[in-house]
Amino acid sequence: MKFSECPSVAICPNLSKRVENFLAFIEKRYPSPTCALIHKNPYELLCATILSAQCTDKQVNKTTPNLFKQYPSPKALSEADITHIEQIVRSTGFYRNKAKALVNMAKAVIERHGGAIPDTLADLEKLPGVGRKTANVLLGNVFNTHALVVDTHVIRITNKLAFVDTLDPLKAELELMKIIDKERWTNFSHQVIFLGRDLCSARSPRCDICLPELIGGG
Repeated sequence: MKFSECPSVAICPNLSKRVENFLAFIEKRYPSPTCALIHKNPYELLCATILSAQCTDKQVNKTTPNLFKQYPSPKALSEADITHIEQIVRSTGFYRNKAKALVNMAKAVIERHGGAIPDTLADLEKLPGVGRKTANVLLGNVFNTHALVVDTHVIRITNKLAFVDTLDPLKAELELMKIIDKERWTNFSHQVIFLGRDLCSARSPRCDICLPELIGGG
């Protein structure tokens, strides 16, 4: 991956203006972004996010209805036979690790939080199978807490635009927090992810569509 490879960086070298243009562009293109993982509550989103590692959201959404039908709560999941969970989630890949993480996560939720999914970054990160990205997904989408999710699309595109200069997710998150208003963090993550899937793919970015917007007023 190359840093600062977007033509807009050379055309509009002022970072604050480039950020302003980019935010206006993604807000216009994706005005009402929502989480692509189908869920009804924090428990369902947590399970879905764990399953989404190295798997498409579409495939996860095909898998979770059966999982939630048979295991509708942390208590039910905590008592599950891991081999049965493996069968249910097999299509999401890395199914043995994911099944183990799901059951152990549920056990921890029962033992430490009385069956309620915790709503703080510190407590979420202590759950088995839950990293900072997963925790931020929960915080921003079901707990109404300002949270910035950094996935591979966010890393790639924000480096491309020279908003950050690191491939480390935590460092990138901290750098982005400095230049993006916190009220926009959750939507920003969704919008950049949508952009990465829609126009700015790694293999064939549609700079012809983005560039005129990104340099607008630059």
